[in-house]
Amino acid sequence: MLEILLSILILLGGFFTLVGSLGLFKLPDFYMRLHGPTKASTLGVGAVLVASAIHFSVKTGGISLHEVLVTLFLFITAPVSAHLMAKAALHIKVRQEKRTLNKSDQEE
Repeated sequence: MLEILLSILILLGGFFTLVGSLGLFKLPDFYMRLHGPTKASTLGVGAVLVASAIHFSVKTGGISLHEVLVTLFLFITAPVSAHLMAKAALHIKVRQEKRTLNKSDQEE
């Protein structure tokens, strides 16, 4: 039963990481490309880390602190870094795709 749970978590993590990578490749502008990997890849890596934490916690009989700390670090730093990159792009006026602009931005 444990192997099935771990397999599902690893496959789910791989799927989300793949979706994030495809989003980085396929989406048209910087802001959309930023959204894909930061959301989907965070979920993907998080699922793999949870699977690893469960595996090593069961195997060693104690809580696997390494994976918990890496997961915590990932979930704190990924949104912050994405926010800072988006603010920097706004500051240097990186162009957006026409269809992603707000109506008020298109009139200007």
